Amino acid sequence: MRLSKSKKVAVVGAGVGGLATAIRLSIKGYSVEVFESNSYIGGKLSQIESKNFRFDAGPSLFTMPELVDELFELANKNPRQYFNYLQLVESCRYFYPDGTFLRGYSDVHKFAEEAAKQTGVNPKKVKKHLEKSAYIYDSTAFLFLERSLHKWRSYLSFRVLKSFFKLPFLGVFSSMHKANSKALNNEKMTQLFDRYATYNGSNPYVAPSILNIIPHLEFNKGAFFPKGGMYSIALCLFELAKSLGVKFHLNSKVSRIIENNGQVLGIEVDGIHNNADYIVCNLDIHFVYKNLLQGYKKPIKTLTQERSTSALIFYWGINKTFDNLDLHNIFFSEDYKQEFEYLRQGKKLYDDPTIYVNITSKKNKSDAPEGCENWFVMINVPSNTGQDWDSLIVGARQSIYRKLSQQLEINLESHILTERILEPRTIESKTASYQGSLYGSASNNKMAAFFRHSNFSNDIRGLYFCGGSVHPGGGIPLALSSAKIVDGFFQTLN
Repeated sequence: MRLSKSKKVAVVGAGVGGLATAIRLSIKGYSVEVFESNSYIGGKLSQIESKNFRFDAGPSLFTMPELVDELFELANKNPRQYFNYLQLVESCRYFYPDGTFLRGYSDVHKFAEEAAKQTGVNPKKVKKHLEKSAYIYDSTAFLFLERSLHKWRSYLSFRVLKSFFKLPFLGVFSSMHKANSKALNNEKMTQLFDRYATYNGSNPYVAPSILNIIPHLEFNKGAFFPKGGMYSIALCLFELAKSLGVKFHLNSKVSRIIENNGQVLGIEVDGIHNNADYIVCNLDIHFVYKNLLQGYKKPIKTLTQERSTSALIFYWGINKTFDNLDLHNIFFSEDYKQEFEYLRQGKKLYDDPTIYVNITSKKNKSDAPEGCENWFVMINVPSNTGQDWDSLIVGARQSIYRKLSQQLEINLESHILTERILEPRTIESKTASYQGSLYGSASNNKMAAFFRHSNFSNDIRGLYFCGGSVHPGGGIPLALSSAKIVDGFFQTLN
């Protein structure tokens, strides 16, 4: 029988990582309270409603659903009674400037044959490349996704040491682009696989090819769609946390972490001291040190790492349906290398951007009125360093109109009923992501994983970190993994 919860944990931020941490620690017997500055939970995983259209505002691709299921199972609940999803037959549809159209079937063999038919690539090379992706995952996931890289004990196992010594043979010293080009020997398929660098805001022409682990999650393990949309992930975790006794304080901005002699004492919210034995920050690590730990020595090497890319997203209510589009759609640029050079320079936006169009009404009909579709239209943009975003947005909108109108043979602008915009400045203000970067630091060097901030403080006892700006990185699966790593630092209260 569990004793009364005597140890209190304050979780700062109700993003996916914070929600998962709150659930895990409540199950272990801790009294958990979550403090969120916004009026809603989910962090980057949020939603927008406009004129009878609903949009998932943040992450749009769902992989590794077992990480969500695990939280319900830990609570001795059947996840299917609370959270459901379907596996996608097509993970994505790809459109190239020359008119080539490729269905990204989730079945590897079917995808390889489709790729051969549409691009001329050798299907055996596609299958072999995805087998290599699976091998990289199996060789490194235990080290990079499931354990702290900042504890010596993490390396004191044969499995971890085996993973560590495999690294030189897994593509650490080659770029994604070079590895993809060599393996596939096909420009269109190389571009398709290069795109996976953007899943953590990186550049395939400089990011290490070990990031080719990412396609494995989508093709070999599968892409999914949560019933009710992506925001349902945050909502179901919120309900699970509350059922376990977690208390939530919305519209409650934490202004300071209170400590004494290197031991946390609590947090300050609206001038009020809230006691806590432990604190878990689900907040961009840059703002933790800037705002909550003023006066403390900053980890300069970590905080000055290159930031990941940001995004410019148009949420368009469209008064038309498109049979040739699916849930996920990519419209590639003509010159991918040039596009990433513009992103690297960070001053202007490329006039032929790769465009991602997500349409959840394809799977969740209630997201748009009958005969209409809800378009989430995104391009990668640099993080915010003071650019003239008002002007850049105007130009980007016209570039997107032109490109999609040509590809789809319509006057797109005439079909837009409503528009909302999310851009680096608003991403930063709404989610406290430094410079509006989506994934914290980029992964454009071979040591990037080791430069991410640890999941614990070396200076303050009882202070921990989760979420996309710390180890193991950004995105829903990694945010959930960060919560699991933090959970490992806590004992079960009996």
